[in-house]
This record gives sequence, C-alpha cells and structure tokens, in this order.
Amino acid sequence: MFTIGEFARHGRVSVRMLRHYDATGLLRPAHVDPASGYRYYTAVQLARLNRIIALKDLGFTLQQVRGIVDEKVGVEELRGMLRLRRAELETAMAAAAARLVHVEARLRAIESEGHMPTNDVVIKSVPTVRVAELTATAASFEPEDIGPVVGPLYEELFRCLGAAGIAVTGPGVAYYEDAPEGGRIGVHAAVQVSAPLQDGAFRVLDLPSLDQAATIVHHGSMDTVLPTAQTLARWIDANGYRSNAYPREVNLECPDDRDDWVTELQTPVIPR
Repeated sequence: MFTIGEFARHGRVSVRMLRHYDATGLLRPAHVDPASGYRYYTAVQLARLNRIIALKDLGFTLQQVRGIVDEKVGVEELRGMLRLRRAELETAMAAAAARLVHVEARLRAIESEGHMPTNDVVIKSVPTVRVAELTATAASFEPEDIGPVVGPLYEELFRCLGAAGIAVTGPGVAYYEDAPEGGRIGVHAAVQVSAPLQDGAFRVLDLPSLDQAATIVHHGSMDTVLPTAQTLARWIDANGYRSNAYPREVNLECPDDRDDWVTELQTPVIPR
C-alpha cells in the first residue's frame, strides 16, 4: 500500500485533492489506520484516479464524474466519451479563437477611426463577368456567420466544376443580398469561367456590370476585413456617394495561408 503522499506522487495529483475526493466519497482510501487516521491507497486505485482526473479535466462536474466511475463504465465506452468531450472542447476552442480574431478586427477598426487614407480607394467601373456559382443563406452578415457558409460553398463549387470539366478562368467573386427571411443574407460563391449559361448542380450566369464602384484592396484573411471595409464606408460617405448594396469580394490571391490573401472589395455607388 501507499501512503497518501506516495499515492499523490504516483498519481501526479496533490494530497489536498486526494483528501477532498475522500471527503466527497469520490475516491476513498483502501485503508485508514484507526489509531493514527493515516490514509493508505493501493496501486489498483490509480485506475479510478486516472478516470476521475481525465473526466474532470474535460469539464465534467464532480457529480457527473461520480456517476460515470461508479457505473464502472468500460474502457472502450469511456474512451468514446472522452473523445466526444474532447471534440466538443476543440470546437469550443476554435469558436473562441475565431471570436478573438473578430474582436481584434473591431479593435483595429476603432484604432483606425479618424485616419482615413484616401489614396487606398479607387472609383472604377466593373465589367460584366461570366461566373459559375453556388448559393446558400447565412444567419447574418457578421463574419462568424458568413465564413462557415461561403467556405464550404467554394469547396463544393470547385468539386462540381472539376466533375463537369469546366476550367476556372479568373478569380472568385463572393457577393451578397438580403434574403427573403428577415435579417438573413443570401450568399453567392462564384468564380469566373468560360462556359455556356446553365442551371443545374451549379449555375452559370453573367454577373452584371457596375457603372461605378468604390474599391479598396484588403490584405489578409477575410476574418479581419472589418477595418478595411469600414475605411471604404467612411470614404464613400465623405466623398458624396451612397450605396444600397453589399460589396463584392474579388479574390485576387488565395494562397494556402489565409493571412496572405489579397481581396478587392467593390461597393457599387451613386452620387448622393
């Protein structure tokens, strides 16, 4: 048998934690000396301790941990539970990381207030372009709602084009519109092609020209586009224009590292 200190060392936990588990009935000592009150544990109890610590570290409450270990869940079932919980935590961590990126973008937008580089914005006409596209609906125009929709659309679009033997001839163009459902956004993931007009697994259409568009180039992931987009919005307002449509996003360069993306925002404008 091990003393509580020895067992704590072998289990890589604190003595205080073992005392707490004893007090709550989660992990009782194998033997308690009636005269001295010293606690003693066996090597077999390390298995229960490992389960307790793993479940606790994955976010289960002590009450939930007790229910799981007392039911003597088998190794395979326990492994499945831990894998599921790990996947949930990984998803939560990814969502938290994405929120941090969006917060950083908001901070940069705040920091750029009052600093509007006018030479970054160009007014130009945009010609009609033939594109193949897939569409879907996002909950809102917030980056955390758009990204998970437009990314899979492009993956499926390129798969469909490859299966149809249609070559891509130019950059991707993402554009948006208000969906019939209030507050939702119609998302169009398009890419330039040379192909006949068609409907089917994907649609080939001529994207209308823009007589006047205020344009600006964004460098980096679209998760960080907010400061660039708001620079463009401030320029439009300050220079006597208005717009009643969402900007198009033309993917000029899309390497594997999203931080190296180059995207042109094209907002249709008319004089006020």
